[in-house]
Amino acid sequence: MQTYDIAHYLEYAHRLAEQVAVDADRIDQERQIPAPLADEMADAGFFRLLLPRALGGAELEHPEFLRILEVFAGVDASTAWCLNQNNVFSTSSSRMPVATAQQIWGEQRAVVTNGPPAPGSQAVPAPGGYRLSGRWNFSSGSDHATWIAAMAPVIPQNGQPAQPGQPPTVLMLLMPKADVRIVDTWQASGLRGTASFSFDVDNLFIPEERTYDQEGPPWADGPLYSVPRTLLFATGFATVAMGVARKSLDIAIDVARTRTPFRSNTLLRDQQTAQRSIGQAHAVHSAARAFLKDSAAAMWDAACQRRHLNLDERIQLRVAATHAIRMSAEVVDTAYTLCGAGAIFHANPIHRRFQDIHVITQHVQGHYVHYETAGQYLVGLEPQGAF
Repeated sequence: MQTYDIAHYLEYAHRLAEQVAVDADRIDQERQIPAPLADEMADAGFFRLLLPRALGGAELEHPEFLRILEVFAGVDASTAWCLNQNNVFSTSSSRMPVATAQQIWGEQRAVVTNGPPAPGSQAVPAPGGYRLSGRWNFSSGSDHATWIAAMAPVIPQNGQPAQPGQPPTVLMLLMPKADVRIVDTWQASGLRGTASFSFDVDNLFIPEERTYDQEGPPWADGPLYSVPRTLLFATGFATVAMGVARKSLDIAIDVARTRTPFRSNTLLRDQQTAQRSIGQAHAVHSAARAFLKDSAAAMWDAACQRRHLNLDERIQLRVAATHAIRMSAEVVDTAYTLCGAGAIFHANPIHRRFQDIHVITQHVQGHYVHYETAGQYLVGLEPQGAF
């Protein structure tokens, strides 16, 4: 399969982003990327940007991938979110049995979606594999996905742990989308176009060869596959948040040039309060983006040089990504306020971005607890959390 360099993908990304901008309202209303657009993105390789070259992927350097993500984030957060979710998950192919990964990504339009399990989800050992039951939520990209990945604890038939006193083994299990029941739970206020539906199965047999340990060593040697997947997700989602914030501020600046607030005789741009708000929001965005880019660059340099991140690098990227998401919300809130009463209407371009950013902040990658992780590390305690 043909792969290209970053210049090709960036040029194509800008063309695709123009179409995404045209379809943005439709994406939001229909709660999914329209099939023709998703197919074009897949055919052009935009769901295999981080996939190993051995599987027909582009295996882009992560900083290059983030540049592409920024292009889409400015026009539609849902599309950018799916690109990050589906591409980052494809790095898990490096931990699957090679034959299974080849089976899945042998199809050009292959996309794997996944989501966290609901309580009670489990995989019960059976001859040649496992019997899987449960429900999984927040599976972004469910509409255009071809395969489903479900994380589940392995629970023996008798319900007792295999090793008393020890947590159960957790596996990732893979199945064609046709084998699951998609459940429409995605009645959300923002990121509506991500099609983050739920799915469930009941006693579905999964062959052993379609299971893997997501913490196992990768068979692909590239630096990308040495980075903890949670940090790849975090950096990408933070980049999406930053793109939403920048576009929101640009919208507010355009409004300030033409809007005269109620009971005022001067344009918004001529008012000191608005000038200060815009200047501060610009500073907040620029500082958070610089912190994120600096931390991501250090991560990538470490991955390239030694295929390993030390604790300092992991914690730094963890807090930088969370901070980027939280500061993005502050910038969008400022822009939303500057846009006045008109911001409450769906037709206003700031409205969807306000909804999107406040769904992003509710995602696990934006939780305040990650600040605590950094604080624990900085004061010399053993840090707790996902990093």
